[in-house]
Formats: sequence, C-alpha cells, structure tokens
Amino acid sequence: MTIVNGYEQSDREQKLDILNLPSLENAAKKIIPAGGFGYISGGSEDNWTLGANTSAFNHAQIVPKALSNIENPDTSTSIFGIDLKTPVMMAPAAAQGLAHSRGEVSTAEGVAAAGALMAQSTYSSTSIAATAAAAGGAPQFFQLYMSKDWDFNYALLDEAKKAGVKAIILTVDATVDGYRESDIINDFQFPIPMANLQKFAEGDGKGKGIGEIYASAAQKINEDDVRRIAEYTKLPVIVKGIQSPEDALRAIGAGAAGIYVSNHGGRQLNGGPASFDVLPAIAKAVNKRVPIIFDSGVRRGSHVFKALAAGADLVAFARPAIYGLALGGSQGVQSVFEHITHELTITMQLAGTKTIADVKQAPLTHFNY
Repeated sequence: MTIVNGYEQSDREQKLDILNLPSLENAAKKIIPAGGFGYISGGSEDNWTLGANTSAFNHAQIVPKALSNIENPDTSTSIFGIDLKTPVMMAPAAAQGLAHSRGEVSTAEGVAAAGALMAQSTYSSTSIAATAAAAGGAPQFFQLYMSKDWDFNYALLDEAKKAGVKAIILTVDATVDGYRESDIINDFQFPIPMANLQKFAEGDGKGKGIGEIYASAAQKINEDDVRRIAEYTKLPVIVKGIQSPEDALRAIGAGAAGIYVSNHGGRQLNGGPASFDVLPAIAKAVNKRVPIIFDSGVRRGSHVFKALAAGADLVAFARPAIYGLALGGSQGVQSVFEHITHELTITMQLAGTKTIADVKQAPLTHFNY
C-alpha cells in the first residue's frame, strides 16, 4: 500500500481469477477508499441512467445459430488501420491513481498485454508521455477535455502527438459536471495530482472537487472546435458523447473521423436514454461513413456482441478495468480484458459468427420480458 496525502493506494500486482466483471465492484470497494470508490463507481443524481445503461442490453436478444460449422471464433479487428486482438477497448477515465499507485501506467501495460486499445484522459494521474511509454508501442488514443485556454489545449495536443497517439477523442458531453451525489456525501476532493494539469496549467487538481476541475473546461463547444483540432493535429478526431443521430451528422459534417456513442457511463445527464438504446439509430444515420465507438454499461461479452451487432465498431468500458487495476495492477487489467473477450468468444460461437465482421451482420431480435 502507498499513502499519498493521507490517501491509501493499492500496490497489488497479480492475475485475477474472475467469475464475471460485475463481481469486481464489491471486491474493489473493500480496498479503494470510500471517496475514491464513490467517484469511480457513482453516476449522477439517483443513478437512473447509470443502471439503465446495463439493463438496456436486455432490450435486444441474440439469435442463436446452430449447424453453423464454426470453431475457434476470431475476435481480432481493426480501426484506422490499427490491428487489435479484441474489439474491446479501454475508455478514457480520469484519476486512475485513485485505484492504484501506478495509475494509468499499469492500465496501459495491462491493456497492451491483452492486445487491446487504450484511451488516456486529460485528467490522468500520470502524464501523456508516461502513459504512452508504458504501452511499449501499443496503440493509444488521447482524450481531450477542451479547456477555455487554447494554449493549454495546444500543449496537451502537442504532447499527445509527440507521444505517438493515433487519434484524438474530443469529449463534448461534459461542459459541466453532472450532479454526483456520492461525491457530495463523501465531500470528495482529488487527493492525488493530475499530471497534465500539474505540467501545463495553474494548480494540479489536488485538493479540488470535480466541479472545480470542470470550471476551467470549455462550456461552449461547437463544430468549429472539431475542425480546429483536426487541422492542428492532422490526426483523426473522434467526437465522444454523441447520443442522437442529429449530433452524429453534425460531428461528421465538422470533419469528425469517428463517432463515440456514450452518455459518460451515466455520470452526466441523468434521465437521458441508455446508450445502447440510441446506438442503432445513430449507426443508421452514420451509415458506415466513419467508425463508431460505443460505451456505457458494458459488463458482459454478450453486451459487446450486441453493441457490435447494433452498429458499433469498437466497444469500450472503464469501471471494470479500474476495479481490476485496484485488485491486481497491470495483471488485473489484463485479466479483465481477457475475461470479457473470452465471454465474447463463447457468444460468437453460439451465435454462429466466426469473425467480428460476422458479428456486425448478426441479427438481433426484440422481445419484452
């Protein structure tokens, strides 16, 4: 255990014997301090959208397919020419030092070992360069919380390009922080500095609440910002936080190279729809013009399958990986990705799909239970 500013960080490093990803939450709760756990696990207001994100996967069912002559399904896929062993990726998530002393460095190691794609957050505990270096050349994306200060934005984008990231994820659904009651109950303030804030801006995030962190974020984001970032970086820009076909089309019109369907894991607008429920309409509108990444509520291999069949190209999550990080460091993260990919392989076999391309063509049916 490491103690920083009175906050106890896990130092664990071990493979995990995982029954299922939902079971990791209670195990992690026992070792992550209450304030940190509340920040990681909580949604906004009464957590309705947080819960709906996972239950919504029950709104669609996978059609079993027998006599399909399938053996050893292949989970490999690619995006922007990047080859991956699994369609499951690490969503950008802030302050992973709350879960483990090595934070995003360990996450990057574990994700790379699993052959997956990592997205690192502006509000990471470790720097862009350190997180990228930990992956040993494995692909990473960088997620930008756009600041009101463009010198700050440019500094982050410069470092991301220097570190070799393959795309920029622009988060557009977090211009203010959601009303997160767990943080209020715990009077939570970040005990650990955020490396990028420490390096590029006044203050370092330590001792601040999430509202104070977001106060410096841009409240006005529009299509011109997408164009500006794309022109400056010459990298693909993926717009994250899309929940409607109209916004997807606006983003593409502004030059977005990818659409990221997400409601921030239920952490922003409570009472909005589950992310899975809006995915099909967005995918229909996008019509394969650009890749679609999806997150929010993913906990099972069958969820990954359904999201791919409903129009996603990659499927992301964060909380289960962060719980794995707390419980087992980089090896714990690797265990989480390998487990959900194993579940996906079983689902693919039973659904008669050999490849991820087959999964994307698989029919889903809808019954109310």
